[in-house]
Amino acid sequence: MDTTAKHQIVPILRISFPQEDRLGRGKMELLEHIRETGSISAAGRAMDMSYRRAWILVSDMNRMFSDPVVESQRGGQKGGGAALTPFGEELLSRFRRMEATVRASLASDLAWLESNRRPVDAPSNTQG
Repeated sequence: MDTTAKHQIVPILRISFPQEDRLGRGKMELLEHIRETGSISAAGRAMDMSYRRAWILVSDMNRMFSDPVVESQRGGQKGGGAALTPFGEELLSRFRRMEATVRASLASDLAWLESNRRPVDAPSNTQG
């Protein structure tokens, strides 16, 4: 990541459901890694997350919806694996589209914030 992108203002989408369930960029990133690797364990490792934590997040998502998001198979002759269901693919696609919509709708306000914020390496205006 270049320094410009690293210091850029970015809106973060998080959907809060009743019962304290949440859906956000971390779970979506986990789904993308599961799609790429075919493994909950490998997806968790790609995010510096334990297998147990990754499995809990997958389990949470599967519980949140009427259709499963990820299907997994236990190890066997060919080893285990995991894949997004058609619903999981649609969920990921729609979430990414919602993120793009948020960025597009807030673009002028974000530009205004960016033009009025203190530069990252400038001293603070506060007095101690």
